[in-house]
Amino acid sequence: MEIGTVRQIDINQEMQDSYLDYAMSVIVSRALPDVRDGLKPVHRRILYAMYDMKLTPDKPYRKSARIVGEVLGKYHPHGDAAVYESMVRMAQDFSMRYPLVDGQGNFGSIDGDEPAAMRYTEARLHPIAMEMLADIEKQTVPFMPNFDGTLEEPAVLPSAIPNFLVNGASGIAVGMTTNVPPHNLGEVCDALAFMIDHYDKIDDITVEELMQFIKGPDFPTGGIVYRYGEEEGSRVDVIKAAYAVGRGKFTVQARVHVEPMSRNRSRLVVTELPYQVNKTRLVERIAELVREGRIEGIADLRDESDRQGMRLVIELTRAVDPKEVLAQLYKLTPLQSTFGVHILALVDGEPRTLSLKRALWYYLEHRREVVRRRTEFDLERARRQAHILEGLLIALDHLDEVIQTIRSSRTADTARENLIRKFKLTEIQAQAILDMALRRLAALEQKKIREDYQQTLATIAYLEGLLRDPRKMLGVIKAELMAIKEKFGDERRTQLVERTTELVTARELVQEEDVLVIAAGGKIWRTAWQGRSPGQLPEGAEAGLRSAVVAPSTGEVLFITAEGRAALIPTHRIPESFSSAVSLAELLNTHEEVQPVALVPLPAFSEEEPPAGYIFLASALGRVKRVTVEDVLGAAGKGLVTIMGLASDDSLIAAAWTQGTEPVCLCTSQGLVICFEQEEVRPMGLPAAGVAGIKLGEEARVVGLGISRPEGQVLLVTARGYAKRTPISEYPVQKRYGAGLLSMRPNTRTGPVIAAGILSPRDEVILVTQKGRAVCRPAGDIPQVARAAQGKVIGEIDGKDPLAGMVILPPAPSTGAEQVPAEAAPARRTRKAPAPPAPAEEPAAPAPARRRKKEEPAAAAEPAAPAAKPRARKKTAAEEAAPAVPAEPPRSRSRKKSEPAEEAAPAPAAAAKKKASTPAEQTAPAAPARKSRKQPAEAAQLNLEMEAPPETAQTKGEQPPAEPPSRRGRAAGKAEQPKAEETPPPAAPKPAKGKTPARSRIVTSVPGKPPKRGGK
Repeated sequence: MEIGTVRQIDINQEMQDSYLDYAMSVIVSRALPDVRDGLKPVHRRILYAMYDMKLTPDKPYRKSARIVGEVLGKYHPHGDAAVYESMVRMAQDFSMRYPLVDGQGNFGSIDGDEPAAMRYTEARLHPIAMEMLADIEKQTVPFMPNFDGTLEEPAVLPSAIPNFLVNGASGIAVGMTTNVPPHNLGEVCDALAFMIDHYDKIDDITVEELMQFIKGPDFPTGGIVYRYGEEEGSRVDVIKAAYAVGRGKFTVQARVHVEPMSRNRSRLVVTELPYQVNKTRLVERIAELVREGRIEGIADLRDESDRQGMRLVIELTRAVDPKEVLAQLYKLTPLQSTFGVHILALVDGEPRTLSLKRALWYYLEHRREVVRRRTEFDLERARRQAHILEGLLIALDHLDEVIQTIRSSRTADTARENLIRKFKLTEIQAQAILDMALRRLAALEQKKIREDYQQTLATIAYLEGLLRDPRKMLGVIKAELMAIKEKFGDERRTQLVERTTELVTARELVQEEDVLVIAAGGKIWRTAWQGRSPGQLPEGAEAGLRSAVVAPSTGEVLFITAEGRAALIPTHRIPESFSSAVSLAELLNTHEEVQPVALVPLPAFSEEEPPAGYIFLASALGRVKRVTVEDVLGAAGKGLVTIMGLASDDSLIAAAWTQGTEPVCLCTSQGLVICFEQEEVRPMGLPAAGVAGIKLGEEARVVGLGISRPEGQVLLVTARGYAKRTPISEYPVQKRYGAGLLSMRPNTRTGPVIAAGILSPRDEVILVTQKGRAVCRPAGDIPQVARAAQGKVIGEIDGKDPLAGMVILPPAPSTGAEQVPAEAAPARRTRKAPAPPAPAEEPAAPAPARRRKKEEPAAAAEPAAPAAKPRARKKTAAEEAAPAVPAEPPRSRSRKKSEPAEEAAPAPAAAAKKKASTPAEQTAPAAPARKSRKQPAEAAQLNLEMEAPPETAQTKGEQPPAEPPSRRGRAAGKAEQPKAEETPPPAAPKPAKGKTPARSRIVTSVPGKPPKRGGK
């Protein structure tokens, strides 16, 4: 148009055309992502510019200002603020589910803090971004001129990552908007693999089938998403509806749990926020509501978040219900918000609303095109390489003639023409021969050339087959997706709730089950307990196991360190697998290194039923302490708190939850065990140092703590692998701060006692060596012997790697019944002896003796009347006249012994069994045996606190065996007791009141030595 010329136009048409041009420019060039790589032009240009600058993950960081300048000068002619903001968002782990830029410096926070200026921050490509750019140099995607036509930029990236659904997108264009939620990479890859497997029937694939893999959105900030909503009074799957048509909305809720405090108070703790919620604005909003009086009952509001994780604490007053306050917060604050889904993207340059299936299909088609173009590029390069190698092989076959031809030529051009004419080569082959170095004429180099040629031919055949068969190409795409999932896949962060929106806390969303919490190798995690195979160690517990405990998933776990500090963590917050295990410092959001020595599971509690019970603690120097669970819950939920004051040379070794009435047992490294009533240790405050629990000898240490329970057994393990278990009934309850009863004599062969505890016959024991090796043994493999026995080796222990500790685990629910026969096996072995006489011939006297034995330990523990013990050994006339119990007395001969700590030899034990099986001894009267027990005067006086085996019927002149019998004799004796009670003879009198029956006490005789208390 010439200057000064006026052209008349229709203003309406001009406005429409100009507006459409502007709108399409905004839609295509700025606001909407491409469905193939999920990127807007600015993001794509940033990644390509960083790739062009070679800012790969293995290279140093580069200043962000340098990167922004590169993008502005070459590809994106807009403001620098827009470019830097886009790059910052790709580096924020709270904005992107899988960040594409690896930033160094202040790139903002979830609090809404602005990032530092571009001159201060640095960046490079994230490893996952390299998959977005993989094979871009192989002409896999089309290129287009940049804004000034001097360079070329990719129109789309190859994108081996399904980035459109994985990282999502949001943008506002002219007259339209997109809001795609992020998803879990592993789930999207599985859905794509399913579509590839059913590619022939891809039109028949339904949303329900895809949602078997893609459960729902997975936001980088976690949170809770409700699958169902209420529409017109009916229950609707809102996520399914959104995936089916590409539009919808669902409710996203913060993850909040309630923690108890002292004085019946509680606090709300927010650990995860809904996607794109600003934490600072949330805190301001809550404070504003409290000032206005719209929410009552909030006493304090503080942000305890750090780089380890989020923790927003809302402390409540005593007079309010936490759930009512939480309901108000959900209603009035962004703790609960709605996420609107609109899957809108560019398809062939046009904006389209897509369903989940169409979005996945477009990505698959894009990958098919990328793999096809990559294959064609590789095939062309392989053919050129084969062509050159063919020329080199021709030269090697005619080496002398080729050399002569080159030497006779005056110039290189002449030599090339002579080679082409004489050997019928192409110009490329002739030039390759001229460029070949003389070193390649060696024999090995010639062999390598021939091998390269054969390998290149195989590559050509594979690539040609790939292009001919679309199924093979789809197989390549699937294999690459599975490799990416294996490399970058992680656990889901957002929890999906299969119900409509309602008031729930994080604890209420947890499935109620028992889980195994493990501390090993400096990491903490949990795993499923139901269905665990017997004797199988959990994954990751093979090395460095420190502690493990079975805990309810809805309860809490108390982590206690050797320094006497403790922290309370809800079980559901502990990572669910070994692959996602974290350190205790990460769980507690602290920077100091902490290692737990004891894990104490606490049951779930409610506001109506506050927690009860006590935490019993024991230190290495014999100090014990009891604190209430309520005090622990009120303080330990804040982080690491002191739960027991310890001396500088002392350390906490064990802890356990109790109801407050069970006796407590302590074991020392010298094999001494003491049991005392728990009431002797009054409840104390958290800073208290406790009281003395046991007297320790020189260089002795407490190595085990156990809470007595019915049918429990005391287990002792030494450093060299010697172990034993003894019924808890053989340990009488004493007063606190005694020397204890001798249970094992450690020596150089056994090593010191390194661990002890109380277990049941169906439990499992995990033995841990000093180098961290763990071995699992069922309790049935550990010999059950009398308290004074030495124990036996239960496994080969390397002298260079002795045992350092043990963990006792109860049987899994599915395997508990399978282990019952293992405990009954010793009793079955005792039945090899002849059958006992008829029930009518058995006396009834032993029956009350069994009942008295359970009552006797408490009486034996009374220190106020020590003189009553010798009188208790006198026999009444009824006992003198009572006949002996058939079959059982000969079995228990080996229970009497002269040296309590010596291990039995096999021969005497076998002899005792043989005597027990003779019919003459089964029916012999017991009077001689009773007379022989009165002969040694010392035996009646040396009534130590250690009990001797019941029914010691040793005859005069017999030499006592060296080892007391195992539990077989007692198991057989218990099996025969009911028969004696069925038909009791009328002449069998009951023992006199106040007298101890012969079977109710164990007496150990040490001739020539005065009696000593404490079992020494």
